[in-house]
Amino acid sequence: MSEHQPPVTPSGEPVPDRIDTTRPHPARVYDWFLGGKDNYPVDEELGRQIAGLSPDTKRIARHNRWFMHRAMRWLAGEAGIRQFLDIGSGIPTEPNLHQIVQGSAPDARVVYVDNDPIVLAHAEALLRGTADGVTAYLDADVREPERILRLAADVIDFDRPVALSLIALLHFVGDGDGDGDGDGDGDGDGDGAGRSEGAYTLVERLVERLPAGSFLVLSQLTGDFDPESVEKGVASYAAGGVTLVPRSHRGVGRFFDGLEVVEPGLVQVVDWHPELSLGDLPVETRPVPIYGVVARKP
Repeated sequence: MSEHQPPVTPSGEPVPDRIDTTRPHPARVYDWFLGGKDNYPVDEELGRQIAGLSPDTKRIARHNRWFMHRAMRWLAGEAGIRQFLDIGSGIPTEPNLHQIVQGSAPDARVVYVDNDPIVLAHAEALLRGTADGVTAYLDADVREPERILRLAADVIDFDRPVALSLIALLHFVGDGDGDGDGDGDGDGDGDGAGRSEGAYTLVERLVERLPAGSFLVLSQLTGDFDPESVEKGVASYAAGGVTLVPRSHRGVGRFFDGLEVVEPGLVQVVDWHPELSLGDLPVETRPVPIYGVVARKP
């Protein structure tokens, strides 16, 4: 069994049993979209509402997952990355990130980060890696970047390149005062009134800590292709107490200011290196309203 560390809170204490089944959680709703069983009636209810508004929702969720698979194969293979920090890891769904990268590089070191107790309950599945590799799980929120970086340093050497993975995470983080926006489209033209520190600032603080040669990989919901359906989804999530912030092509591009975007650029997830698929990528004639991007820190 690979080396791993027990799950902890950002303060280093054991994580309490605190699963809230009265409100939907994005990780559990996503699990339902993917056909998983680790969700509750409240999550399924919201999932069915979203799917009723947009019958393509489950298809889109699968494409997002397949993008992660291809991006990790590329990072562990062609890019030669051996350290991975995956924030917003979600409920385990095989193949998990560590299985993909350690399949190419058995000595890869992976740190998963999430703040949903049900993800913690399945953390052992995320900690079963190769004998030569290292996997760890941190119970933390993306809004605590300094704590994440401090705890991750027990596994990750931040003097060596790291792949920072933010898959389908940032559309659950609003734009804040520090971002100079706040109208929800991420294009920089809002006033940000009444908001706290937002997605752009959080990503900037995380990337700032990474050494040259590191990579940022993310996927992000957009309303560029079907704004009406996406706005209905935003309203449904809001009714369930969950923030959902679609961003435009320009808005997603802002996350990569100062970075070198890898070809084919900022594209729909279905168009990001489809040749890296292992036969799980169907031919698409309809838009997939999630952008996928990988970029290198120079």
